[in-house]
Amino acid sequence: MTGVTPIFTTDTFWTSLPVPTLLVDGAGVVVDINPAAESFLNLSTRSLKGHDLFDRLHIDAPMEEAMARVRANQSAMVINNVDITTGERAPVQCQLQIAPMQDDRDLLMLLISPREIADRLGRAAAVRTASKSAIGMAEMLAHEIKNPLAGISGAAQLLAMNLSPEDRELSDLIVEETQRIVKLLEQVEQFGNLRPPERRAVNIHDALDRARRSALVGFARNMTIIEDYDPSLPATFADTDQLMQVFLNLIKNAAEASGPGGGVIRLRTFYDLSLRLRRKDGSGNPLALQVEIIDDGPGLPPEIAGSIFEPFVSGRENGTGLGLALVYRIISDHDGWIAVDSVPGRTVFRVSLPLAPKQSRLAGE
Repeated sequence: MTGVTPIFTTDTFWTSLPVPTLLVDGAGVVVDINPAAESFLNLSTRSLKGHDLFDRLHIDAPMEEAMARVRANQSAMVINNVDITTGERAPVQCQLQIAPMQDDRDLLMLLISPREIADRLGRAAAVRTASKSAIGMAEMLAHEIKNPLAGISGAAQLLAMNLSPEDRELSDLIVEETQRIVKLLEQVEQFGNLRPPERRAVNIHDALDRARRSALVGFARNMTIIEDYDPSLPATFADTDQLMQVFLNLIKNAAEASGPGGGVIRLRTFYDLSLRLRRKDGSGNPLALQVEIIDDGPGLPPEIAGSIFEPFVSGRENGTGLGLALVYRIISDHDGWIAVDSVPGRTVFRVSLPLAPKQSRLAGE
């Protein structure tokens, strides 16, 4: 029996390594980075190679001491729960492994294992379950509460006909408040009755531009909106109206976070292959199309940051907590993913969407 020996080279291994990895020399200069590191850091090899590591990355750990110890002992070291950032986004908590290279005592390999995706996917499953339960209960309550509210409002209006002007103010207040509650209940019912998306090949920038123009003539008229688009992005597979609704809700959320005095909202799109969601049937595609809505507001309150996509969770006074829950549901229905990074002065909502099937892309051209 004859076999074919597979061709294996160091370059093949380096390119295929799924963990973001950098090689750093004794002076702290980046010698090389692999494609996974380029995707994770959103930086090119050219922008990192030959430059001081700490000029390009902020790593919240005593790196000089750790690297010196690895070189001296010629043994690997693992540092858990390290915040790493390039300054372009909020820090990502990672596990960092530092290992010496056998053929060069000064050369070190840094392997970065982001906890961001695994942790968020775990939370996403919990949010999905909680959302279904909350939505079902809310729909039932909305249906049951609207009938007695109509009776209360009608009775208050009848009473007002025989009341003094002072007392009529109280009856008018009853009518106004019952109408406000009815409107909230109608939002809940609308949330539960969201139709399935009618998906086709869609240009992300078309939906973003519709949302931007709508926002600028309304709630975001005092804001500055900056467009930072990658014009080469291929189409996604989405319902145009629902995608526009997602972007409009996120821009509105950013505008409200910045306050009435105005602020800056940045709309950013780019390509990133580092995230893949797997469906229950085992299939799954990479979510390569990225949209970020970035504001310079005070950030999310820490107590709700982990549950901001759940129904009825809101950081604003009198907020219904349905806007972001609706965004989450629409993105989930599109086989996508949404996450948030928030620190004071910078909040980033990141929407990750799949590519349109090739046949759909061709049909849409």
